[in-house]
Amino acid sequence: MVKSDPRQLPSSAELPCSDDTPVDNEDQNFIPNLLLFLLQYIWANRNDWFFTVDMGVYHTTGVSPLVPIVPDGFLSLGVERRKADKSRKSYVVWEENNIVPILALEIVSLTPGGEYDKKLDTYAKLGVLYYIIYNPEYWQRDRHQPFEVYRLVDGSYQLQIGEPFWMPEIGLGIGRSQYISGNIQRQVLYWYDQQGKRYQTPEEAEQQTRQQLELVQQQLERYRQQFGQLPEA
Repeated sequence: MVKSDPRQLPSSAELPCSDDTPVDNEDQNFIPNLLLFLLQYIWANRNDWFFTVDMGVYHTTGVSPLVPIVPDGFLSLGVERRKADKSRKSYVVWEENNIVPILALEIVSLTPGGEYDKKLDTYAKLGVLYYIIYNPEYWQRDRHQPFEVYRLVDGSYQLQIGEPFWMPEIGLGIGRSQYISGNIQRQVLYWYDQQGKRYQTPEEAEQQTRQQLELVQQQLERYRQQFGQLPEA
């Protein structure tokens, strides 16, 4: 671990926001953004969390505090959702009370990015509790499973079992399911509750409520046709 004098560390205003490496498939943006969208709905009344996509995390546990690690998505707890009502340009650990992300997500692409070795080692040294690798297309090439959750135990990552996988320190589970938009369907990652029930998008919840209302109306109409009047409340 490289120790640095906090007084000599650069501020977030002096650091690049990412490594400017372009993604090579749309899932690398869509899936983390969907998780963020769902968190904004699930934790709408909480301000002690920060989830973002493709943002540099600057830390002092690597070769240099000027070299960030850039997850496809990450979550930190116990930090401000927005710092002084301003958007973060990057996540600078020494400006966040040394709170490191509790979860990091990497989505494997055509070009291997060191998800199973270099990045895994970096996240372990940083102290990220949960490291999730989603590899729906190239898992056979990489000789891994399409969805893997690692938990940091005594400084090393251990592969976990079960899906959706419940993370008690976060209060959420994570796993795969289908996302449908119009006639387009794709597999994505979703948050789950402790009972293994998937959190719905607001659109799904609205549609379910509408369907339930229609069912009640149909039942009332059948009752009216059978008995000539509606039941008393």
